[in-house]
Amino acid sequence: MHFSEVIAELHSMADPAAVRGLSRFGLPTENALGISAPNLRALAKRIGRDQGLSLKLWATGVHEARVLAALVGEPDQVSKRQMARWARDFDSWGVCDACCAVLFVYTPHAMEMAFKWSRDKREYVKRAGFVLMASMAVHQKSLADNKFVPMLRAIREQSADERGFVKKAVNWALRQIGKRNLHLNSLAIETAIEIHSLKSPAARWVASDALRELRSDAVQRRLKAKLARRNSR
Repeated sequence: MHFSEVIAELHSMADPAAVRGLSRFGLPTENALGISAPNLRALAKRIGRDQGLSLKLWATGVHEARVLAALVGEPDQVSKRQMARWARDFDSWGVCDACCAVLFVYTPHAMEMAFKWSRDKREYVKRAGFVLMASMAVHQKSLADNKFVPMLRAIREQSADERGFVKKAVNWALRQIGKRNLHLNSLAIETAIEIHSLKSPAARWVASDALRELRSDAVQRRLKAKLARRNSR
């Protein structure tokens, strides 16, 4: 689809009533059209991957156009410079998470940028670092366990950040790493216990919430079954 056709279709799906409700979810109402995530995903599926279109959509500054830009971007054509440039534009968790979870995680630069951003002072950029870690834990199936050990250190180091969108991403990364397999589950639980000892309300919340899930019967059963299946091959 041509850029003009995509923009026209986005505007045809606009819902002013939905825009007014975005603020309840911590999303911006300026430069927003009020299009649901399922509708954006359906449009992206029809478009397919198109890096040139992705860059043009991002340049519009429209919230939904930027989410769509992440959905149709081509990971192997995304440079570190593009990632840094887009990160500077992050103005909400929605755009941040879309970029990291569906596009940046599949680039060759995911690991490097995750650690770099995890130390950034900007709220949404720092969030991006930990969303990337969480996304790598979910999507990069062949990544060795030892690659996640430095991530657990970064999680511990940054767990006292009191900003809501940061601490939730730190917690998300810790939980996703800990749900990858029994070995990483044990390491994540150890990390959470260390975090809980820090004199920080944010750190205690990150740890308590993660421990509740990582130690749960459901997670333990699933990870043990996963190990048993692997050993039976």
